[in-house]
Amino acid sequence: MKRLLLTWSDAGTLGPAPAHQGRRPEGDRGPVLRLLDQEESRYDAIVVLTIPAGEAPSRALVERARGRAPRVELRVVDVDDPSDYAKLFRALGPLSAKLKRAFPPAAWATDVLLSAGTPQAQTLWVILVQAGLLPARMLQVIPAAFVPRPHPRAVREVRLDIEGFPEIRALREEVVRLRAEARTRDAVLVGESEPMRFLRARIARVAATDVPVLILGETGTGKELAARAIHEQSPRGGGPFIAENCGVFAEGVLASELFGHEAGAFTGAAGRRRGVFEQAHGGTLFLDEIGELSPRVQASLLRVLQDGTLRRVGGEATIELDVRVLAATHRDLAAMVERGEFREDLYYRLRGAVIEVPPLRARGGDIEILLQAFLDEARARRKGRGLKVTREALRRLCGHPWPGNVRELRAEVLRWGVFCDQTVDVGDLAPEITAAGSAGSASAGAGGAVRPEEPGAGGDEVAPLADAVASAERAAIGRALRVHRGNISRAARALAIDRNTLKRKMAAYGLRGDEAA
Repeated sequence: MKRLLLTWSDAGTLGPAPAHQGRRPEGDRGPVLRLLDQEESRYDAIVVLTIPAGEAPSRALVERARGRAPRVELRVVDVDDPSDYAKLFRALGPLSAKLKRAFPPAAWATDVLLSAGTPQAQTLWVILVQAGLLPARMLQVIPAAFVPRPHPRAVREVRLDIEGFPEIRALREEVVRLRAEARTRDAVLVGESEPMRFLRARIARVAATDVPVLILGETGTGKELAARAIHEQSPRGGGPFIAENCGVFAEGVLASELFGHEAGAFTGAAGRRRGVFEQAHGGTLFLDEIGELSPRVQASLLRVLQDGTLRRVGGEATIELDVRVLAATHRDLAAMVERGEFREDLYYRLRGAVIEVPPLRARGGDIEILLQAFLDEARARRKGRGLKVTREALRRLCGHPWPGNVRELRAEVLRWGVFCDQTVDVGDLAPEITAAGSAGSASAGAGGAVRPEEPGAGGDEVAPLADAVASAERAAIGRALRVHRGNISRAARALAIDRNTLKRKMAAYGLRGDEAA
């Protein structure tokens, strides 16, 4: 694997030195060249970053580094103030993506030098690396005055594993949040199948509005990721995104989580607490598993959505809200409304627009694309050790129905990162995947199905999985419409999907209710 060094220039800028930059001791050539002086610091490429005011001095540094690597380049980052976190982050985010394309992690191991650049730039390197936006190892060059004592080595690797310091714990929480957001941006819309292209188009359309959105889909399809995509593409993208699972709290606790409470409102309420509605003010609130709400909480939620105000539990003051609500469920809310299990007025208040996240089995060739994304994630966790999937294992993976959807696929790939060394073969797959494949092969042979080795049997004429799934789905919808004599609502309930989803699928497959009747 080739090695890349990514660093800010340490050559300074034209004009007065900034406040953070002290005078360099005589004979100290700077952290960049001191790193390159080390025997273990052998790189195939070096990328030096600078701001426009430092371009001229940095060119001299680049020339001195050319003898240390076959490829050395200077990149000017369009930032006028390198101590401004916001400007730096806006510049470094896209730059990190470009570097990943120019130096793909599968072929390049990247080192980031923390010892050059402003303190703000160094901090952002830590955030980008720990959030997974920039797969790299972080290095620090110890000042010459402190080598060999107390540091026997001039260069050390920096890891975020110090225990006991509040600042480190707080940064860890921020890193976890950033990593989740990074996965959302990178993975939510991965796929080129027709259902995913339709989903992207729907998200782009509803994101531009401020209507509430009901997100439907099976467990594990990525409904929260779709909600985050709507938020990030909306005018509220600069505001908070707060997610709450309505199915994990008891009724009394959930009311406090949603609407907050005043001190003394109930036993254990020692102080005032803001609920998720207040926390999401000016942004987006995502309510997952909305079908699990009790009737009492449903009534309270409806009032908040209608009035745009709330009162904390145990409080008297009215609090005005500016929140867009996105709700999700894997249940059939329309059927719950008919059974009296969900308020009809709340249902229509929530479904200003409806988006359905497709199950993985309906996404055809997206399995290979998602598989590669999760393999890259597993590789980052293994710090450079990549995994290769054999052709037979890939065939089994593409043939698996994935009842747990994308979540199941990701868990399977991350499990390989623990138990596999270099290659993933059929024997490394989860038992349910191999069992399904073996059962299919056995039944095909025993039942007299088409055998590939028989001439003229049609063994080479295998339809793509996406076509087979679409054909089965069209047949199921047509049968439901015939059974229910073209009644779309009844057919949708029988198929356990939303009525609008059924109408969209009917249009896609050219089906009409009156024809089915």
